[in-house]
Amino acid sequence: MKGLEGHMLSPGRSKAILDKLKTEGVGADIFDRHLAIDAAVAGDPLTIGNSVVLLQDGPATYEAMFAAIAGAKDHINMETYILEDDKVGNRFAAALIEKQKQGVQVNLIHDSIGTIGTPSAFFTRLTDAGIRILEFNPVDPLTARVGWTVNQRDHRKLLIVDGAAAFLGGINISSVYYGGSSGRGRRVPSQAKDEQWRDTDIQVKGPVVADLQKSFMNTWYLQKGDPLPPRLYFPKLEPQGTEVVRVIASTPDEPFSQIYAALISAINSAESEILMTNAYFIPDPQLSEALIAASARGVEVRMILPSATDSWLVFNAGRSHYGPLLRGGVKLYERKDVMLHSKTVVIDGVWSTVGSTNLDWRSFLHNQEINAVILGPAFGNQMRASFQKDLTASKLITPEAWRHRGFWARMKELFGRIWEYWL
Repeated sequence: MKGLEGHMLSPGRSKAILDKLKTEGVGADIFDRHLAIDAAVAGDPLTIGNSVVLLQDGPATYEAMFAAIAGAKDHINMETYILEDDKVGNRFAAALIEKQKQGVQVNLIHDSIGTIGTPSAFFTRLTDAGIRILEFNPVDPLTARVGWTVNQRDHRKLLIVDGAAAFLGGINISSVYYGGSSGRGRRVPSQAKDEQWRDTDIQVKGPVVADLQKSFMNTWYLQKGDPLPPRLYFPKLEPQGTEVVRVIASTPDEPFSQIYAALISAINSAESEILMTNAYFIPDPQLSEALIAASARGVEVRMILPSATDSWLVFNAGRSHYGPLLRGGVKLYERKDVMLHSKTVVIDGVWSTVGSTNLDWRSFLHNQEINAVILGPAFGNQMRASFQKDLTASKLITPEAWRHRGFWARMKELFGRIWEYWL
């Protein structure tokens, strides 16, 4: 870990980056402000010298993951909410077992609720091969750990290879990401299984991977997993690019969600635009007020939300918040023809985040989540382009159309609103 000190963003390094941006003519003043705000709420430090690759949708993400797994030499750490016993899940299982046979240590954390329908034989096959497995907050009270609560879930999606490359975002391990479900689809209603799923991940390399590794190790030890086999979990990490990145790993045991704090701070600091895409949107009053206040001071606030859902209650609870946002000048769009599962934000073209966090009470209060904040215009431009592409396939919800929605739509929203805290 000592080797990381040279990659933390000191005030001097921060000034050097800002000076370079100013000479290149990009929005250094906006960058400066977001850099200062993000540093003020930071838990883990900002790091420089990283590469970040934007990965969109399941097939591209999975192929990048399989390539990284195939190249593993020392260890693979994987953490996921859903791991299906289907075509994709079994392909991952086969790849991980093969690496374990080659002497690469594989360690896997899976959420108990997220994998409640995955047969125990699926995991037995992995453990028989020597893979270390930890079930997060087991549902079975006979195997429950001290401090266990069924409402606290591990919603993170994280893959780390050799402590040097990592993947994170919204993508679970399931065949639904190939445009259909060859698995059981037990968490996905029939109307959702046949939809193409739209999601976003990133692949990162560089010093920031150590922070992702640290979050994995913390979860393993706090959940009282068996001691991990000795491996080089924290290798010396050389710069791999120019991106400034911070990892935010939140847990429900913290006094407040750092992801939430960072997002609210970035929204409150926005000067030109806020572009948000989110699968499960149930804002608390502070988030709604921050978005409306940003619009009132002239910031263009646009959100892409789902038009189809795998959670009827969440969908309608979220829609119950549309009215005040529309009246406050926030522009809402619903993505057509796909099952939207992305969780991304880009603000002023320089503050971006990709991760597992939804904009709802569950993510901010009850789940373990993990996001990366990427500061700078290069990655921000990619995020803006991705948002614009989704926007062309989305329908604008106008205030007038919303006022004239039907009686039953309003009743469903009211019912969803009653349960929103527990969703």
